[in-house]
Amino acid sequence: MLIPNTSPTFLPWEDNDPAPQWGSIFGNDNPLALEIGCGVGDFVVQMAVLHPELNFIALDFYNKGCIKTCKRIDKSGLTNVRVLRAEARSFIETCIPAGSLRMTIINCPDPWPKLRHRKRRLVNSGFVEYLSRFLRPDADFYFATDFVDYGLDVAEFMAVQSGFVNQLAPDTFRHTLERYPGSKYMRRFLDLGQPIYYVHYRKAQNTG
Repeated sequence: MLIPNTSPTFLPWEDNDPAPQWGSIFGNDNPLALEIGCGVGDFVVQMAVLHPELNFIALDFYNKGCIKTCKRIDKSGLTNVRVLRAEARSFIETCIPAGSLRMTIINCPDPWPKLRHRKRRLVNSGFVEYLSRFLRPDADFYFATDFVDYGLDVAEFMAVQSGFVNQLAPDTFRHTLERYPGSKYMRRFLDLGQPIYYVHYRKAQNTG
C-alpha cells in the first residue's frame, strides 16, 4: 500500500486522467521543464532555484522518492515545481503538449548493465526521436549517467541524431558541466572517484 502524499506540491495523476492544465496549476504561462526520474528531489530543487523562469515537472515512478522530493520542495518554499508519480512515456503522451518543453533532464536512469537487458534502457535513439515531438525549438536536452557504457552509448548516438545540436562540441560528452547541479546520487560516485558522463544537446530551431 502506498503512503499517501499530501504535499501541495504533489499532483495526483493516473493514466486515464485528463491532462493537467499547467498554466492554471503554476499560475503563469512560463515554459515547462521536465525531469524524468527525480529521485529524492535534490537536483530539481537546485535547478528550480537557478531557473525561476521555468516551471519544473519532477517525474518519478517510486512513491517514496516523490514524497522526499515534495518535502524538499516544500521546505525550500519554491512555487515553480510540481511532482508526479507516473511512467514517463504514458505521462508525456497525455500530459505534455507537443512542442512545449523548454528543457528535459534525465539523470542516472537505470543502466540495465547486463547485455541482454540493455534494450530496456529508457534513453536510446528511438526515445529521443519520440521526445523531440514534445520539445520546442531551442529546447535543451540533458543526460547524465555514472555508468560508462551508457554514457558512451548516448554520446555516440546523439552525435548523429537528427534535429539536435551538440552544446559541448567538439566534445561528445564531458565529466563536468557548468551551472548543472550534482544530485546526491551523483556525489556518491564522484566521492568514490568515479566520473559522471554528461551529454547536452539543443533541439535545432528549424525542426518540427
